[in-house]
Amino acid sequence: MKNRTSAAALFLSQCLMATLCHADWPQWRGAKLDGVSHETNLPTKWSKTDNVAWRFTMPGAGGSTPVIAGDRIFVTSVSGSDLLILCVSTAGKELWRKTIASGNKDVRGDEGNSASPSACTDGKHVWTVMANGSFGCFTLDGDEVYHFNLQDRYGPFNIAFGMTSTPVLDDGRLYFQFIHGEGNPDTREAMVVCLDAGSAKEIWKQPRITGAAQENEHSYASPMLYRDEEREFLITHGGDYVMAHSLNDGGELWRCCLNPHGATYHPTLRFVASPLAVPGMIVVPSAKGEAVLSLRPDARGDVSDDDRALHWRRAAGTPDVPSPLYHDGLVYLCRENGNLVCVDAKTGNKFYEERTTVDRHRASPLYADGKVYTTARNGIVTVVKAGREFEILAQNDLGEAISASPAVSDGRIYLRTFDALYAIGK
Repeated sequence: MKNRTSAAALFLSQCLMATLCHADWPQWRGAKLDGVSHETNLPTKWSKTDNVAWRFTMPGAGGSTPVIAGDRIFVTSVSGSDLLILCVSTAGKELWRKTIASGNKDVRGDEGNSASPSACTDGKHVWTVMANGSFGCFTLDGDEVYHFNLQDRYGPFNIAFGMTSTPVLDDGRLYFQFIHGEGNPDTREAMVVCLDAGSAKEIWKQPRITGAAQENEHSYASPMLYRDEEREFLITHGGDYVMAHSLNDGGELWRCCLNPHGATYHPTLRFVASPLAVPGMIVVPSAKGEAVLSLRPDARGDVSDDDRALHWRRAAGTPDVPSPLYHDGLVYLCRENGNLVCVDAKTGNKFYEERTTVDRHRASPLYADGKVYTTARNGIVTVVKAGREFEILAQNDLGEAISASPAVSDGRIYLRTFDALYAIGK
């Protein structure tokens, strides 16, 4: 493990520079999957017309984040019943589009559709997966490398609102969590899968056994990657547990239960918000206002009842959909009602909980340029000064529904609404 870790750390330091040069926002939470941009001089104020470099009309709605490689932006969408991936230049012009599948399914009224998972790119290729399992790889020019349905390989996805989990791209591999089932804890449909990104050949597959029942067998969270100087592993989230898996073979390293089985078992505590993994800690949300905790990365085995594996636990106040954010010793939790919570990363002690915009919040928060950006479903982006004291710097209204998380590249903020893709800035 240490040999792989040392090699991986060296490789990461080398490839990260290339990644930053060729794919400014390569995955749904950026190059390090943490929602943090190190760019400066980003816009603070805008409207539907002011401080907008361009607006590109989308063919339909979608909740996926745009990903960016050089001068190309990739974003999924629906068009009627078709499921698409589009390539748009950073000048706001469509370069190509591909129909990945047909049979879009809108879920929970206006909450989402089959174009919810985000694409990912390594600066040479782009990968996309839809909630119905349709999966493909394309060159940056739109030439198809491969295309098939993951359900044909891994069986039917028994999940109420579609497999909206976004895979993780790392070191030429794609990591998937397929956490689903029929609600029966005696059946074991859930699995974790690693594919070679270039060929789609399976590298390993591991069952993910938890005993979760009812709605809790269904997870809409995305896997995360943890890496520091000593260790690396994949994190999966759902089915009552957060788990760590070896990158070599997918074997389980540790697990922690967020929904204890027994008389007090919560029958509908399905997970949507994804964990945050930064060196030294993993911040783990649950759902429906319940616990959020910070785990040590050196845990081993089942640490559900082991306080030694915890940095801290907050008994209530988890975000339900937006994922946590970390910067400069602070953890930010954007709750689904628009409340922004700021806690100390070491202790979990709360500095504040304040309201941003009174509306649903589905997008994950972004840190950039000394500011935290939170995105409401009604199209208002609240810009909050980063730090221990709450201060709203601006509230910007696009007047269009948004559930996608923002992306940042080359001095611009990219916002994908249900109607359009916006480039905010110069």
